Amino acid sequence: MAAVPRGLISRFAQLLSLRSPTPSPSQSLPLSTFYLLRRFSSDAGVTDPTASDITESPNRIIDAKPGEMSQRSKRTGIIAVKCGMTALWDKWGARVPISILWVDDNIVSQVKTVEKEGIFALQIGCGHKKPKHLTMPELGHFRAQGVPLKRKLREFPVTEDALLPVGTELGVRHFVPGQFVDVTGITRGKGFQGVMKRHKFKGGPKSHGCSKAHRKGGSTGQRDDPGKVFKGRKMPGRMGGKQRTVKNVWVYKIDPSRNLIWVRGQVPGAEGNFVFINDAFYKKPEISKLPFPTYLAPEDEDPSELEPLVADLGEVDPFMLAE
Repeated sequence: MAAVPRGLISRFAQLLSLRSPTPSPSQSLPLSTFYLLRRFSSDAGVTDPTASDITESPNRIIDAKPGEMSQRSKRTGIIAVKCGMTALWDKWGARVPISILWVDDNIVSQVKTVEKEGIFALQIGCGHKKPKHLTMPELGHFRAQGVPLKRKLREFPVTEDALLPVGTELGVRHFVPGQFVDVTGITRGKGFQGVMKRHKFKGGPKSHGCSKAHRKGGSTGQRDDPGKVFKGRKMPGRMGGKQRTVKNVWVYKIDPSRNLIWVRGQVPGAEGNFVFINDAFYKKPEISKLPFPTYLAPEDEDPSELEPLVADLGEVDPFMLAE
């Protein structure tokens, strides 16, 4: 990493209202300030003696045990494979469009902490892969962590109380039926498309007065003033193949024996693509119903004997008129 000028460090100190880059023991630094100065400053004495939980415990011991979730807690997400779409009828006879997601052997492959990486995060691995299909750095990473070779890796930021040890398995019971989740994936690639398909343009006239311009975009700007095309102009171009997130997706049913999740509506991506599932950001689930930091199965539990769990649809028929 290139050396940072001392003037830049002084500017950081002024913006953060600090008198000196090395505070006295009686002063307290915010965590963001402490790690910013420790990363960019050449002063080896930049320490925060007040943050004993962070600086004085480099070897953090993480146990897989149930805990109490708070309003500020953030659990990890999981990786799933999109299997396709279908439709189901609930107990009231309403048709529910369903996307089926398969959670393929999710496992914690790396734990990132503030002491070493500066953040709290969990790296989750999904699927299986042969050693000949991995690069040497990837093989070294898996062997150093002591976990099986995985096909897909994804990092999920979490809070400190939601950390899990390396090797912890994650299944569909990480979520509960009836909650809302956010699903992220790569949309289907459409290739190079015109403005009518890409931006929903109306197009030109369909009959008289239009000469070979039925699907063209029309004018793209003015003449000599300003003499350019403004940025952001909607034009033909590559469509799809981008990361998108569908928010507030309702979990209709989970099947622990087959590690399948049924969610209502569509999710981005084609069949066989990976999607990433997190707790909903806007429609937050009730923390009392969620397993925290994840569902830890008992030792005597047989997953093949578990029955599917369906969301509670209530006792009032939506098709019956209220009396």
